[in-house]
Amino acid sequence: MANIYLDTNKIMDLVFRKPSFIKTINDSTLHGSPLSVHILFYTQKIKIPTPKISKLLSKIVYVDLSSKILKHSLSGPTSDLEDNIQLHSAVEANCDIFLTSDKKLLKMGYFGKTRISSEIEQMSI
Repeated sequence: MANIYLDTNKIMDLVFRKPSFIKTINDSTLHGSPLSVHILFYTQKIKIPTPKISKLLSKIVYVDLSSKILKHSLSGPTSDLEDNIQLHSAVEANCDIFLTSDKKLLKMGYFGKTRISSEIEQMSI
């Protein structure tokens, strides 16, 4: 069983583009940030309550945005605070894989022990 962290763009995929990908993960645990949910609702102007979206989002274990994560994020590894919060949240949750479509993050390959990947098919642990 893998611990998989979903970057904001992958949470948007889950909600809007590829909700069926959750079935391909089998017994893995999905993690994410409450910040991603905020970004999703704010950028897409989603009103609450939204039962269908809430049901999809309930499958994610959320990593609390703590002062520790923020402190580490302000130091890097990238110049983008939101990306850093996501990466440090994945490490905090001991995730094996950080799932994203962000090309800049994919070039990193790893952050700590967490592998950065774009596709479920690439995820053999």
